[in-house]
Amino acid sequence: MKLDALFQNPTALPTAPKVVEELISSFDKASVSTEEIAKKLSTDPVLSAKLLRLANSAYYHVSRSIGTVEDAVLMLGFVTVRTLVISSGLVSGFKTVPGLDLKQFWRYSLHTAVSAKWIAKQTGENTDLAFTIGMMHAIGQLVIHSAMPEQALALDKVAGPMDARRLDAEQASLGYTFANVGAELARRWKFPATFSETISAFPDPLNHTPPNRLAAVVNLAAWRARVEQNKLSEDEIAACYPTEMAEALGLDDGDLIDKMPPPDELSAGLEELIK
Repeated sequence: MKLDALFQNPTALPTAPKVVEELISSFDKASVSTEEIAKKLSTDPVLSAKLLRLANSAYYHVSRSIGTVEDAVLMLGFVTVRTLVISSGLVSGFKTVPGLDLKQFWRYSLHTAVSAKWIAKQTGENTDLAFTIGMMHAIGQLVIHSAMPEQALALDKVAGPMDARRLDAEQASLGYTFANVGAELARRWKFPATFSETISAFPDPLNHTPPNRLAAVVNLAAWRARVEQNKLSEDEIAACYPTEMAEALGLDDGDLIDKMPPPDELSAGLEELIK
């Protein structure tokens, strides 16, 4: 199935909640009424309840209990709330996906997101963008599994969803990859160009002029998340350590293992995001 045909399949395309669409559009606005956004958020009881549980989690260490969406925006800031709500909306957009363990997929995505935020902080990149794109970077896999489950399952036998060889397997079989699909989905959902450009570039961010640093952040974060998910041994880590990519961002050798806290630790308190 060609990429264009993939997006003609209505079962493959999730619909973003209305409030998520509003938040996506806010990226392009010079100023945003946080009061107006809070009111719109309050009209979605499921997302509002999840936001409040996240806002009161140990992850944010707030000084007092947050009881309303308005409080959450005030205490955490609009950008953080937007990041949380968009991430929650992504998760809720895919209820079931044939042949894919969604719980494992979203845990991997969350691990990528928190790792991307940590790496972005070390390298001077935008931490909120890194987190959100980290959550989104593999979403194309969900679309592929939904639109053509038989082909996706055949690919799974060659290289599973958490396998570093997955991109090459998709390119050989389909002529495109989940990164291409995810980038197109970001365009269709009207995310800013940075999102589609970064998702598209993350498989090989140094092969761009100039190199795409944010995509390199996501690439390294995805590697770190795979280490965690696949429980790689020290020898396996040493054999596949992304030295060139890390050095391109100014990270010291071994930082992704020796200096970075484990993704489970970085994501402590954010588990609600993927429920």
